[in-house]
Amino acid sequence: MSAYRLTIIGSAIAGNKGASAMLESAVQTLTERLGDVEFTLLSMYPAEDAAQNRFPNVAIVPANPRQLGVTINTLALAYRVLPPLRRLIRSRSRAVEALVGSQLLLDQGGITFTDGREKFLLYNVASILPALNVRTPVFKCAQAIGPFQNPVNRFASRTFLPKVRTIVTRGRITHDHAERLGLANLVAGADYAFSLGLSGHERDEVAEHLDLAFFDGAPVVGISPSAVLQKKVDARGGDYAGQIAIFVEQLRSEGKRVLVLPHSARSGTDKTHNNDLPLCREIRSRLTSTDDVLVVDRELSSQQLRYLIGRCDLFVASRFHAMVSSLAMAVPTLVIGWSHKYREVLEMFDLEEWAFGHDMLTPDHLRKRFADLEECRDKVKAKLDEYLPAVKARSLEQADLIAEAVRGIAAETADRRPARSAAS
Repeated sequence: MSAYRLTIIGSAIAGNKGASAMLESAVQTLTERLGDVEFTLLSMYPAEDAAQNRFPNVAIVPANPRQLGVTINTLALAYRVLPPLRRLIRSRSRAVEALVGSQLLLDQGGITFTDGREKFLLYNVASILPALNVRTPVFKCAQAIGPFQNPVNRFASRTFLPKVRTIVTRGRITHDHAERLGLANLVAGADYAFSLGLSGHERDEVAEHLDLAFFDGAPVVGISPSAVLQKKVDARGGDYAGQIAIFVEQLRSEGKRVLVLPHSARSGTDKTHNNDLPLCREIRSRLTSTDDVLVVDRELSSQQLRYLIGRCDLFVASRFHAMVSSLAMAVPTLVIGWSHKYREVLEMFDLEEWAFGHDMLTPDHLRKRFADLEECRDKVKAKLDEYLPAVKARSLEQADLIAEAVRGIAAETADRRPARSAAS
């Protein structure tokens, strides 16, 4: 058994490549710091994650919402209140066994305990409650939380968030929300995905599927659409796919090439949860011509997507971690978002003016703001180059905090073990 064990929830390998980037950043940075460490991912899509898992020290354990909310939480509570059954429960539940044997649970939910997302609140609680019940400390990796004005969210947040060992806030707005709630277990940080390292093989890997000559010659504008944003825009009578298609046509008319990529993708299904592939295909079907347009029609890894985004001259992001990748690659970016989580990250670069909400999305407004970005491209690029090293350093700080906590907890556990007699 490895010297250190960690359980992770809230991220993934397949599907949402932002979740994948957070998970892979943790595995990369913590393996570097701890060496002999095993990870267990409590997975919402275990078969898909297992098929794409390339890490020998990462084990995949099923934990879809029903399994997590009912089975794992029930067994973790039984473990707490029925000590005689603990050995049996650990032998029957891989999830409880992983949690009990881990120094920390890393919660990598990107946005949790937030007003307006009350339908996810039960999952937010269920994600950390089993660890609390088996007495495994919880470390919330950099994420957005708050605001806490809704009474239900406020009650849940006041009940459970103080029980977390450490909460890394992902920006100023989140930190302010958390401080106003009275939380003291806070560390100001930056998204873990800023720490994602590239292998250097991404170009060759991508070239197996895409013609990279597309990037030679005319300027390339990257677009990462979002099925989440599509639902929000269409719910108020808009036509998100049509508006993005109009924007693509305008870019083509200006002599630009356009890359459309899904930063959240699940192959082999038309379901839109964590899946922008159907949306990208719909946008392509709305175009009068696909000349000078490259639509990525497959699931790529988070590193491959970051490489492609880095090849763009300008980028328009609706997926949060597509924005993180474009900022990490110092590509001037316009953001169409739906919560404070976008703006607070852009604030780290003094670029918050380059985000607007989905409620403001119209073809004219999008065209105008993109033209403004294009005009200010050099100034924006200079700010990215100036602030990026500090943002990456803030991202890496949480890896240092986790490693320090893991070593300390492991040492405390070892000290509490009864010493073996000389005759044993």
